[in-house]
Amino acid sequence: MGTPLTDRLAALGRGASPDGRAVVLADRPDGTVVRVGPVVSKAHAPDSDRGDLAARIAVARDPLLAGILLAPLGDGRLLDADGRPASLWPLGAPVAPDDPDAAPWEEAAALLARLHSVPVAELPGPIPPMRGPAKVARALRRLRAAGAPGTAAATVLRAASGLPPWAHGEAAPPRPPTAPLRAGAAPHPPQEHPIRAEAAPPRATPPRTGPAPLRAEAAPPRGASPRTGFLCHGDLHLGQLVRHPATDGPWLLIDVDDLGLGDPAWDLARPAAWYATGLLAPDVWQRFLTAYRAGGGPAVCPEGDPWPELDVPARALTVQSAALALVRAAGERRAPDEVEQALVDACARILALPGGECDRTP
Repeated sequence: MGTPLTDRLAALGRGASPDGRAVVLADRPDGTVVRVGPVVSKAHAPDSDRGDLAARIAVARDPLLAGILLAPLGDGRLLDADGRPASLWPLGAPVAPDDPDAAPWEEAAALLARLHSVPVAELPGPIPPMRGPAKVARALRRLRAAGAPGTAAATVLRAASGLPPWAHGEAAPPRPPTAPLRAGAAPHPPQEHPIRAEAAPPRATPPRTGPAPLRAEAAPPRGASPRTGFLCHGDLHLGQLVRHPATDGPWLLIDVDDLGLGDPAWDLARPAAWYATGLLAPDVWQRFLTAYRAGGGPAVCPEGDPWPELDVPARALTVQSAALALVRAAGERRAPDEVEQALVDACARILALPGGECDRTP
């Protein structure tokens, strides 16, 4: 017998697929998913803002997102599942977890480039902010409450202190989006990767060339996101892609819970952070980045060093991943494993960079 929540989700699914067998695909505090035949019913997080969630689902239904985001079933209206907002979606085939060589990195990058290029003024609104930075703040709150090992937790929290407020959920004054960079714009000069273990010792950041919005003298004030107003996924990883129709259809992005307006660099930040921490092979990162640029994505300059745009979001995602890793280890009463420790080590390298930690002296 299932829980009242999963039973209700199964009933919602059978409303669209009467003969299907109910299978629980995921049951987490932030989302419970039940499959009934070709239909997937999802209960969103209990604290979801229903107005924002409805707006995100309306965006997913818009024709401008066809071929980019998986569209919901029916009219897109929110349903109720044991007091939680719920929605119905068609079943897609996920990325195979046992075949990493077949992971669709290029396809994911191409979809992001298209998503970031959607004309937001033509979408139903108002569109809420992308929720990525708010999730960093939540991960840090969980770390503080978890009683994780002192030295590791302190390293992560100190690395978080060097992030500008916009990168961990604090409000910053809105800024209009910059225009996508021209194909002929001057690239940034080469630069060692700032977080990787094999990176050169910290040194002064070289002067940047290129379009005015990216030059040091034109940089936004500390605490303000350099760009907002682009449609962003907000939580990009390979689990957010499915083939639809299942098995042989094109790849599409799923999960609109964090969808919204923001800095498109955020959607590249998780693979960038994985590359930075040594969890993603350099050739895979280059394939992803090359495909994003080939699609005309506006998050990074069209050629040259992408790190000026990716640095802060990648640091933020590294901090978030390390915080959640320590929370998980503390909950299981064990030391961090190799992957978890790699994330903490990356936070330690962040601290060695210029601006890696806030100066709290009077």
